[in-house]
Amino acid sequence: MENVNITKRIRRTHFSLGVQAAGVSSYTLYNRMLLPAEFDGYVDDYHHLKKHVQVWDVACERQVDIQGPDAAHLMDLISPRDMRKMADDQCYYIPVMNRQGRMLNDPVAVKLAADHFWISIADGDFIQYVMGVSDALGLDVTIHEPDVSPLAIQGPKSDDLMARIFGNEVRDIRFFRYKRLSFEGHEMLVARSGYSKQGGFEIYVEGSEYAMPLWDRLMSTGEDLQVRVGCPNLIERIEGGLLSYGNDMNRDNTPHEVGLGRFCNSPLDYIGKTAVETERNIGPSQQIRAIAIDGSIPFCETAMPLLADGKQVGQVTSAVFSPDFGTNVAIGMVANTHWDAGTKLEVETLDGMRSASVQKGFWI
Repeated sequence: MENVNITKRIRRTHFSLGVQAAGVSSYTLYNRMLLPAEFDGYVDDYHHLKKHVQVWDVACERQVDIQGPDAAHLMDLISPRDMRKMADDQCYYIPVMNRQGRMLNDPVAVKLAADHFWISIADGDFIQYVMGVSDALGLDVTIHEPDVSPLAIQGPKSDDLMARIFGNEVRDIRFFRYKRLSFEGHEMLVARSGYSKQGGFEIYVEGSEYAMPLWDRLMSTGEDLQVRVGCPNLIERIEGGLLSYGNDMNRDNTPHEVGLGRFCNSPLDYIGKTAVETERNIGPSQQIRAIAIDGSIPFCETAMPLLADGKQVGQVTSAVFSPDFGTNVAIGMVANTHWDAGTKLEVETLDGMRSASVQKGFWI
């Protein structure tokens, strides 16, 4: 990757040296940072992820740090999820919206204390929105982007690798919970979470000086576990129905359309509540569905129209061939008239029309 032109607008991460040494073959941009997109080819990487353990540089999942007397109130305003019973060691997946009930981001909220939260954001300048809400209301909080870089350990052998680094206590961490564990005398927040269905952890590394020492320790300690440097895998995420903000949803979509209506359960006033409750009562006009596509398909660079009887009834936003399931797996936004499982559709690809069908659910 010698031709990557890095400027202050495109930031490296604290793990970039490790990523380059592992032979990264391509990057994408995420929150103006480098996110590795491919190493040995995403098919080979896919098989490895399902069998072994991988270390992912996901430092691009930047944190919005909110602290102060009004921190919990601000979280209640920007999130439709009821967080009143959120424990101090808990992480919540939350949709966040504008006043029209349209998705702005789908981050993970991490509760550090009653008056202190991190919002681990998807791609987008969400910190500016949070600052705007706070400034407009004159809330008593401080908001900034801390020097916190998530490192994901994913795959069925992730518990074994993490236990060698942090001790067996790591095995007791529950899903979307965290513990503060020590590495070389430095406390790190370790959560059982991650952007795959294979299980694993995310380590929130505070401070650049600990990044590469931790990386190197993970790689050397996991040699017999066949540890490998990896990245979020396109095939595996589509099989599992893991949505990508900016690809499968954007500011045109609502939480109900992208299957996040169950997280809109707060009885408190929040931004977009009227729109969310109105749509809940009448039902969404379209919604995310798993789609199987026949035949060979080109890479899904742009949304591909979904058709029924020659009329567009939705679009495929992500699609790829799955070796394990022997079909093209896809995520699509489908009109309520055609979203029932078994419905036959057509997909307009760059290589022509392909037959498709709505699935009962995602594959894993």
